[in-house]
Amino acid sequence: MLTLPEEISEALAPLFAALPPEQAMGRLTGSDPKHTELVQGILRSAALADHPELAAGLWLYVDDLDRSHTVSQSLEDATGAYWHGIMHRREGDFSNSHYWMRRAAGHPLLRSNPELTPDALIDEVAAAGNKEDPVLVQKQRDEWQTLFTWCAANG
Repeated sequence: MLTLPEEISEALAPLFAALPPEQAMGRLTGSDPKHTELVQGILRSAALADHPELAAGLWLYVDDLDRSHTVSQSLEDATGAYWHGIMHRREGDFSNSHYWMRRAAGHPLLRSNPELTPDALIDEVAAAGNKEDPVLVQKQRDEWQTLFTWCAANG
C-alpha cells in the first residue's frame, strides 16, 4: 500500500477510489487513457501543483503515456529519466527505455535499493511480447508505487 504525505493522499483519494492501485496499469504496453479529467483536477490541487515528478507518475497511472512523456522529458534529473524510461517501456520502445534507465542509474532510489532492477523489467516485458503476464503487471505496479512514494517523500 502507498504511504504518502497526508495532503497528497487526500488529494489522490478520488483517483484511487475510481481506479484502485490493484487495478491500475493493467497492460504492460499500450495506452488507453482513463480518468484524465480527474487527474487534471488533482494536479491543480495545492498538494500536487508544484510537483511535476508526481504528475509524470500520475499520467502513467491512468495510462496517458503521451502526457507522461511530455512531463517526464521536461524533468532534467534522474527522477525524470526514471519516469521517462518507464513510459518508453510502457509504449513498447524498449531500446529507448534502456537509454533512459541508464540516465536514471544514479537515482537515489536505485542506489539505496539495489534489488530494484528496471533494466531487467524492460527485458522481461519485451520477452513477454503482447502477453499480459500478471506477474509482470504486478511488478509494474510495484515499481510505480515505489517511485511515486519516493517522489512524494522527496519532491
